Amino acid sequence: MKNTEQFKGKKVLVLGLAKSGYAAAKFLHSVGAEVTVNDASPLENNQEAELLIKEGVQVICGSHPEDLLNEEFDLLVKNPGIPYSNPIIQQATEKKLPIWTEIEIAYEISEAPIVGITGSNGKTTTTTLLYHMLNIGGENPLIAGNIGTVACTVAEEATENQIIVLEASSFQLMGTENFRPNISILTNLYEAHLDYHGDIESYRKAKAQITAHQTAEDYFIYNADQKQVEEIALQSRAHKIPFSTNGKKDTGISADAQQIYWNGEPFINRSVIKLPGKHNLENILCAVAAAILLECEKSAIVDVLNSFAGVKHRMQFVKELTGRKFYNDSKATNTLATKSALTAFESPIVLVAGGLDRGHSFEELRPYMTGVKAVVAIGETKERFSEFAKSCGVKSVELATTMEEATRLAYQFSVEDDVILLSPASASWDEYASFEVRGDRFINAVTAL
Repeated sequence: MKNTEQFKGKKVLVLGLAKSGYAAAKFLHSVGAEVTVNDASPLENNQEAELLIKEGVQVICGSHPEDLLNEEFDLLVKNPGIPYSNPIIQQATEKKLPIWTEIEIAYEISEAPIVGITGSNGKTTTTTLLYHMLNIGGENPLIAGNIGTVACTVAEEATENQIIVLEASSFQLMGTENFRPNISILTNLYEAHLDYHGDIESYRKAKAQITAHQTAEDYFIYNADQKQVEEIALQSRAHKIPFSTNGKKDTGISADAQQIYWNGEPFINRSVIKLPGKHNLENILCAVAAAILLECEKSAIVDVLNSFAGVKHRMQFVKELTGRKFYNDSKATNTLATKSALTAFESPIVLVAGGLDRGHSFEELRPYMTGVKAVVAIGETKERFSEFAKSCGVKSVELATTMEEATRLAYQFSVEDDVILLSPASASWDEYASFEVRGDRFINAVTAL
């Protein structure tokens, strides 16, 4: 670790626990900060709060007292999920108190170089691809951030001979003021999380933080096929590495129907890639570019592209059975994600879709339903989705009451060389605790066949 002295004796308020708040509070306390934790959950059954109290940390539970900031603090570290409309955050802003998320702490203390990855879609897949490439290439990488492992905890143990591959959300990036990854990646930008950010411009500014503090010594890999991402690139001081899926380009990394090119020269034939879909090609280009910059062996890159079947629940290849290929895309909780899934295949698709009914329209999917030969509709939206599918000209449409029934029906509708795809275009909470639970039910149903 480095730069830990800056926290010694500082009064720090950690707002919100969960994994990131707990890790930040524990670390700051361990390096000599005077930490106060405030969490809205009651102390009863609040395991993180109880553990911190045992270590001597002051913890205030059950509410966010309005007078909390009457005590003078040097720094506020907030859980990323707490919005900036929170009264305490607003008070802190008025007091000009620095407001961080824990990835800023990770950057400050990390001896290892950091690859920071963000974007509306594809963050997790890109992060996972790059991690596996570096791992197989013998680079001893670490994986951290929004993908599930708290970044400051990883940074505590990281050495200068390792590489931290860090997935960063817009929520996390808003809480940074010096965060400077050695390599940053912006996969794409679409409207998302506007309930948190308020408008698309605020969301765009949050994403732009991934490169805001980079210098000419750093690299910024960005989507040259999106104008709004190119506008962010124009403001970046980093060495720019554009990526494009629209044919060979002379600079950066690009792809046509046959090849991936590095600075206009053929690098890898696309025939080795197992992961389907144009959106996944974007993720692949990002990961390959970063791996090249980190001097990862080409054989390791090819090995991963030839074997990687997708992050679980995100266009995950499940298995092939009697010539049918099954894919689990339970993470597709909206039409944008399902649209990407439908464009990923040339084979006829039997689609399993439906879930929580939020009243949203499926019309955005209409142009992409031409490759769907049959639909099995599930969940609260099954009636609406089945009517939508019929209006798109899908001839075989059935309703199912369970995932097991839906999977059996999808199999019955299919023939050899078809794709059976779970891509619900709806959230899971009508029947399942999470999209992960829904996806696991599908995997188990496929296995049962």
